[in-house]
Amino acid sequence: MRNDPSPRRSPQMIIVILAIVLVLVTISSFGIGRYDIAFARVVQILWSPISPPHVPVTPTEANVVFTVRMPRILLALLSGAGLALSGATLQGVFRNPLVGPQVMGVSSGAAFGGTLAILLSFSRYGLLASAFVFGLSALILVYALNGIVARRNILALVLAGVVVTGFFSALVSLAQYLADTEDKLPAMVFWLLGSFATANWEKLFLIAGPVLIGSILLLGLRWRINLLSIGDQDARALGVNVEPLRWLILVLVSCIVAAQVAVSGIIGWVGLVVPHTARMMVGPDHRLMMPASLIIGALYLLIIDTVARTATSTEIPLGILTALIGTPVFAMVLKQTQGGVRGL
Repeated sequence: MRNDPSPRRSPQMIIVILAIVLVLVTISSFGIGRYDIAFARVVQILWSPISPPHVPVTPTEANVVFTVRMPRILLALLSGAGLALSGATLQGVFRNPLVGPQVMGVSSGAAFGGTLAILLSFSRYGLLASAFVFGLSALILVYALNGIVARRNILALVLAGVVVTGFFSALVSLAQYLADTEDKLPAMVFWLLGSFATANWEKLFLIAGPVLIGSILLLGLRWRINLLSIGDQDARALGVNVEPLRWLILVLVSCIVAAQVAVSGIIGWVGLVVPHTARMMVGPDHRLMMPASLIIGALYLLIIDTVARTATSTEIPLGILTALIGTPVFAMVLKQTQGGVRGL
């Protein structure tokens, strides 16, 4: 194979290297911002609750690291990991490299649930529930449309996702049209752009449960997702109860995406771009590709968020940066799969 380097690192070694890089970048990000802190000092501050350093931690340093930056960094890590893992899962379940939470309509459905919750003045937990219900509804609609039109066509699922995304985008616009221009409309617009600027411990705890539980369960099912990726008939022949398993996976993905959308708005393209990167690095086996996607997704969104909050004096919305990177990557993937589509 022309793309295989020689000698080639094992996929397990690549995952270990990615995990080490993630730890180093995470620690570095604590020190980057308007109040810069050296890497070694960040380590001392983070370790201070266990072993106080020789130079005492100042109140300003403690506030910057533990109160301001830690909730935001952990929120970025959880969101990136959850979105990337969701994208890798959907691509395996539907055997289509062009799908992801945004392409499948999950993000737009959850976005409508969130805007509806803002319009109706729901609580934060009501917003999460509304985002989950409509995110799952979007997946159900896409799955139903794909079954009606042409389940075997590799583009049918993407086209169904486009239809459902357009439908829920129209509902989001309707909610914005009906919203109070003084109060609720600005909140909707800012929220839809995607940002961790309002990150706090409450939002972190809100997203932690769905993302951690959903991710652990999806990782536990990754060998079954391998079987689903080879086709329903072969999976049934190997003893997999296909339909209940697929619906369980869709519910878990909806929980993860809805939790992310509820706390930080729409952050698109992560679930599409990252799985392809992981697949190139460790191969198509979901037992390795899904953990790799989780780590790369956390690393990717953390870097994007660090750039967003430090590149300019005013923070850049995350949805803008991820779209600028994700759309050309999606175009390249579409071009690569065009030959396979024509042969179907």
